[in-house]
Amino acid sequence: MDLAYIPSPSTGVIHLGPIPLRGYAFCIIIGVFVAVWLGNKRWIARGGKPGTVADIAVWAVPFGLVGGRLYHVITDYQLYFGEGRDWVDAFKIWEGGLGIWGAIALGAVGAWIGCRLRGIPLPAWADALAPGIAIAQAFGRWGNWFNQELYGGPTDLPWALKISEGPNRVAGTYHPTFLYESLWCLGVAALVIWADRRFKLGHGRAFALYVAAYCSGRVWIEYMRTDEAHHVLGLRLNVWTAIVVFVLAVVYFVLSAKLRPGREAVVEPGAEAVPAGAEDKAVPAGADAKAVAVPAEPKEAKAGAEPDAGAAAEAGAKKPTSLTKAAEADKS
Repeated sequence: MDLAYIPSPSTGVIHLGPIPLRGYAFCIIIGVFVAVWLGNKRWIARGGKPGTVADIAVWAVPFGLVGGRLYHVITDYQLYFGEGRDWVDAFKIWEGGLGIWGAIALGAVGAWIGCRLRGIPLPAWADALAPGIAIAQAFGRWGNWFNQELYGGPTDLPWALKISEGPNRVAGTYHPTFLYESLWCLGVAALVIWADRRFKLGHGRAFALYVAAYCSGRVWIEYMRTDEAHHVLGLRLNVWTAIVVFVLAVVYFVLSAKLRPGREAVVEPGAEAVPAGAEDKAVPAGADAKAVAVPAEPKEAKAGAEPDAGAAAEAGAKKPTSLTKAAEADKS
């Protein structure tokens, strides 16, 4: 008898009248909103304009969804074009099936288009959005929980996932790989935020760190999954993809640090750079600038130094000499 386990929802869709609310799509939508919200805050902190992240996301998100679906359909084509399969199912994205590799690759193309239209460097925008993407993935993995898919091998651990009998699955308790990856993605987001603050990452290095950290976790999580997948040289295709992308991300990080050290001073045309610590010295909103202005300290006279001509003239204007008074008397 199982003492403890994570229950699975009895259905992945809730009907609000004639409108179906699908858990998988709901998780993706929440993730996108959180990613854009956090990315906007980070972009403004870098000196960018409010709303720019959302404007570019209008290009990146649709491209990412198409790319994620294409990767899934191409790498698991037997699910849609095999014997007894209906190819129309390839368009039913709400039933699950988005490959993060295709989503990031084609999403980057959409982001590049949006950045080109705004005159913004893509690496800077990607750095701002990097931890938000990881958090979006953390939310998105819960869509697999709604669909009862992509779980690991059988286990009797207290956090085992309870799977019910259904098409292509056997009832039992399994490793909740969706939960493992969700928690890993949250850790990746925290790592990127910390490293970005600590080392002032720029020119795409925060994004490269996100990619490398995610891939390192995806390798061991992929090993635990039991769903059908193509194998190359004894390894699942996604494991090879994670290894290759990890190496590319590390190489980019190292070369970028050598060729373009530091961080972009200006990330958006028309936006000024934010000096380090400027926000701590800023005048509070609504405060009188004269009230908080710090008076300039008088210069100390140095021994043997000639008097300041400007200061002498000003003193002479304030305290007229006897000759000046005599001249004024003659005029009167």
